[in-house]
Amino acid sequence: MTEDWQRGGFGLYIHWPFCEAKCPYCDFNSHVAKTIDQDRWKKAYLSEIDRYAEMLPHRVLNTVYFGGGTPSLMAPDVVAEVIEKIRGSWPTANDLEITLEANPGSVEANRFAGYSEAGVSRISMGIQALNDGDLRRLGRIHSVAEAYQAIDIARKYFSRVSFDLIYARQDQTVTQWRTELEEALSLAVDHLSLYQLTIEPGTAFGDRFDRGKLLGLPDDDRAGDMYDVTQEVCSAAGLPAYEISNHAIPGAESRHNLVYWRYGDYAGIGPGAHGRVTVNGQRYATVDYAQPGKWLHAVESGVSSGTIEPIDQRDQAGEYLMMGLRINEGIDARRYKAMSGEDLSADALARLEEIGMIRRNRHEIRASERGRLVLNAVIKDLLAN
Repeated sequence: MTEDWQRGGFGLYIHWPFCEAKCPYCDFNSHVAKTIDQDRWKKAYLSEIDRYAEMLPHRVLNTVYFGGGTPSLMAPDVVAEVIEKIRGSWPTANDLEITLEANPGSVEANRFAGYSEAGVSRISMGIQALNDGDLRRLGRIHSVAEAYQAIDIARKYFSRVSFDLIYARQDQTVTQWRTELEEALSLAVDHLSLYQLTIEPGTAFGDRFDRGKLLGLPDDDRAGDMYDVTQEVCSAAGLPAYEISNHAIPGAESRHNLVYWRYGDYAGIGPGAHGRVTVNGQRYATVDYAQPGKWLHAVESGVSSGTIEPIDQRDQAGEYLMMGLRINEGIDARRYKAMSGEDLSADALARLEEIGMIRRNRHEIRASERGRLVLNAVIKDLLAN
């Protein structure tokens, strides 16, 4: 009997929590440390892989993702041993995707060669801007020249290369963003993640914003124009959006992220890592301890490295809706009903379709391009009925 998670696949996320510097906009679980005992961290990851392999045996693993933090600070031999352990713990898909995030400032040719030899098949780089002034404003420690060099190195060793950019930055115009985006597309990568700058509470930018010191941010209309330009320019270049913030040549989509958006199962390992795992037909939410020292001590002591909580059927249906409407393919209404026990409101669906927020085709429900701009409101409307 097919379990629900199999419709999305099975992935493994490994969180490396360390960075060389903390970016002022970042609310991820990342930390700056003077020294890191990489052998100790490697042993902890291997131990956790053993634990999850015992919990989730025999299933085919589709994707692995090294995220952070800055995983390109990991020693290549550590990455190699982790991948070897993973391959020995689960049967893997023939086209297993293994992604590693990198920052241009931590890229060296020999390091990338080592990652490639270890089995990494895809690189995702946090470039964020293609002008030095904005890189400094964003707290990045690399230059545009280093970013170009890193892309050249990555393309030498990996067949699939992606990078991130942030738009709606301070004092940025729509014309400047169009030019920067066209420059990014000329670099011959197959995937771009393009995020609007958001000001998160608890970050340095958040504190600065609260004090009225973060000047020059675009208003909603200008940010919306930048979003429209993003869709136009990327589609014309053959990298249409397949998710709200992600664009790819067809076939080059991030398979790991699709596991999330298709509401598959994924095991999260490392400080602050989240997971969704199905055991004996029950789906659970896992959250690892966020503080690196606490997580490491728990793993080494053989005690729980975080929390695990069952997710009830209605909450699963809500998560599926929230994740699935982010991607162009949308959701299957029959799958939603199987989880929640009831159909989505026919009145809400009809109303949202009439005003152009969603599209329907038999059992398929998709957010329109307009609907993705206000997706939270669309989801709230659907879940309120």
